[in-house]
Amino acid sequence: LDCKVYLNTECGHSTFSVWMGQQRFNIETNLEIAPMVRYYAKWIREGKLNVGSDWNRERKITFTVQDPCQQIRKSFGDELAEDLRFVVKACVGEENFIDMVPNRSNNYCCGGGGGYLQSGYNEARLKYGELKKNQILDTGADYCITPCHNCHDQIHKLGEHYKCGYHTIHLWTLIALSLGVLAENERLYLGPDLLEVNLPE
Repeated sequence: LDCKVYLNTECGHSTFSVWMGQQRFNIETNLEIAPMVRYYAKWIREGKLNVGSDWNRERKITFTVQDPCQQIRKSFGDELAEDLRFVVKACVGEENFIDMVPNRSNNYCCGGGGGYLQSGYNEARLKYGELKKNQILDTGADYCITPCHNCHDQIHKLGEHYKCGYHTIHLWTLIALSLGVLAENERLYLGPDLLEVNLPE
């Protein structure tokens, strides 16, 4: 296909597997193996992705982010964590972002990665996830943004199981909401405070 970039979706394990697999098996290629978050940030900085936070200026809905282990700690590091925060703040307003403690490369694992979601040990997974659940609740944020499929599923299930009250969304959902292109049928994980916001005409 003569591609220059292998751009991975919001999936931590898939991103890490392709990135590390290329190195481990000495696959010679000129492809850049890149996580989607890096390019979201690049396109916003270049003015190609015109997100904005005006929709949240009066609402003041608060957001925090999960740093996926596979994308941050194990592979692309704090540079990617900064890109993640740049994108979120561009979409919701810097004043409406609350970081978890600890964060970036020191953030806690959600407990859902490495196939644990599919392992069948649901009770153990939910118990282990209490650390992440408490970390999210300590921020007081209304939404937790998860740029990883496994993180999303685990954190969403933690919120439901422990009746936490926060909502869990993918980063692309937030970007599409900010752009006014998030369709009505793509709002499954939004709370009532965002269900009608920026609906496309």
